[in-house]
Amino acid sequence: MMGNKKPAVLLEHYLKQLKLPTMLREYQAIAAACAKEGQDHIAFLLRMAERELLDREQRAAERRLKAAKFPVVKTLDTFDFKAQPGIKKTLVLELMRGDYLDARENVLFMGNSGTGKTHLATALGQSACAQGKRVRFFSVTGLVTQLLEAREERQLERLLTRLAKLHLLVLDELGYVPFSKAGAELLFEVVSRAYERQSIVLTTNLPFEGWTEVLGNERMTGALLDRITHRVHIIEANGESYRLKDARKRAKRKQNENP
Repeated sequence: MMGNKKPAVLLEHYLKQLKLPTMLREYQAIAAACAKEGQDHIAFLLRMAERELLDREQRAAERRLKAAKFPVVKTLDTFDFKAQPGIKKTLVLELMRGDYLDARENVLFMGNSGTGKTHLATALGQSACAQGKRVRFFSVTGLVTQLLEAREERQLERLLTRLAKLHLLVLDELGYVPFSKAGAELLFEVVSRAYERQSIVLTTNLPFEGWTEVLGNERMTGALLDRITHRVHIIEANGESYRLKDARKRAKRKQNENP
C-alpha cells in the first residue's frame, strides 16, 4: 500500500511546488478516464496540460476584468440596436474583434444622454479583456480627480506610468462637468502619452465645438482633439434615451393600472 501511495504523495507535492493547481485537482480523474479509454501516457499528459492552460487563461481573464473596474457587466448581446438605428452595428461588430487595439486606434461614441454609449464602450472594454488586453475603465471626472489627488500626494508619475502600461483606456462621460485648468492639463497629459501607443474609447454627449466649455482652453482643446481624432472610429448615438423611454413606459403602465 505504501508503495502505491508514495508516488501519488510525491506527485501532489511536486504539482504544488510547480504551482499547477488544476493538475493537482484533476490528475486522478483524468488518469481514470484515460485508463478507461485505453489512452497512453502522452494523451494523459496532453489532457493534463490542456486543463491547466484553460484554467490559467480563465483565471487571467477574470483578473483582467477585475482590474479594469467596470461599474457593471455589459455585453453586446444585451444591446438593442433596433432602438438605436443610427448606430452602425457592422462597425461595432468589427471593433469587437479588437483590430483597432493592435493599430493603436481610438473609438469615440458621441450623442445624447441615455443612448447606450457607455454600454457599448463597456462591451468593447470587456471584449478587449477577453482578448488578453490590459484595460481600465474611468469616468472622465473620476480620472481627473485621481490625477489631481496623485499630484497633490506626489504620486502623479507613478499613476501615469501605470496608465501607460494599459492597452486600452475607457473614458466615460466627457462633457458633464467642466474641469479646472489643472484638471484639464492632466487629462491632456494622459491623452498625449496614449497617442499612438495605446487605444482610448471615449464617450461624450458634446459635439466637438462644445469641448472647449469643458476643457476651458481653446488651444489645448484643439491639441487634444487632434490626438483623439487622428486615428479614430466615430460612432454617433443620437436616438431617444433608453431611460426616458423606460420612464414613459412605466408611467403609461401605471396610468393603465390606475385609470
